[in-house]
Amino acid sequence: MALSNILLLSQVAGYVVALILSLCIVVPMSMHQDEFRGHCLLFSTGIWQETDGQLKVNWGSQGYCNYTIFVGVALFLTSAIQIYRLSVLLYKGIDSSFLSAFIDVISSLILCGAIIIAALMITLGFIVWCENMTQRFPSCELAAGQAIDKQDGIDTANFYIELGSAQFGIWGSFATWVGLCVFALLKMCRYHQIENMRVSMFKERRRLIYENGESPGSSLGRESTNTNCTITE
Repeated sequence: MALSNILLLSQVAGYVVALILSLCIVVPMSMHQDEFRGHCLLFSTGIWQETDGQLKVNWGSQGYCNYTIFVGVALFLTSAIQIYRLSVLLYKGIDSSFLSAFIDVISSLILCGAIIIAALMITLGFIVWCENMTQRFPSCELAAGQAIDKQDGIDTANFYIELGSAQFGIWGSFATWVGLCVFALLKMCRYHQIENMRVSMFKERRRLIYENGESPGSSLGRESTNTNCTITE
């Protein structure tokens, strides 16, 4: 097992962290939707009624929560596949190709874009919800577990912890995938340097041949003649 490849090991470690953080997105958001009876509190607003003290909720689109869950699942699957692929390379003592590194850069950039959108949805959507909660309660955290909306039968006991965990997971995932994108870029740069070294060595070899008064054609012709003589013998 090639333990000397620090960059490849760093990628494996980064994908393991990304895998764990993806669970911090999927699990809390799924639990939230289940406890809120399919409703999504992101960007949800409402009016506190004076008669019963309940919140008449204008629920936000369920697509906000579904999108964040989708991003979390995509991050989980991508991380799991990359961990397996890079672990096999480590076991065989080889490294990925230039094309593989290029694909890693593109996929990381795409995922970073999807993650930042989901992160803004969770953060800004939760702020909108908490602004409604602080109209009645001292803080959004104290609103958890209170009878806010009996009409819809939602369970508010854990929404603050769940959305807080989702925020941690999504922003942590963004930072992790930016790092993974940097690792892939570094690998591409290394391959580029190796290719430049090969080209430079080839040009230097041709220059030395010309300085010795030989041409590549004559050198190849002499090698071919020697080969023919050897075969004749």
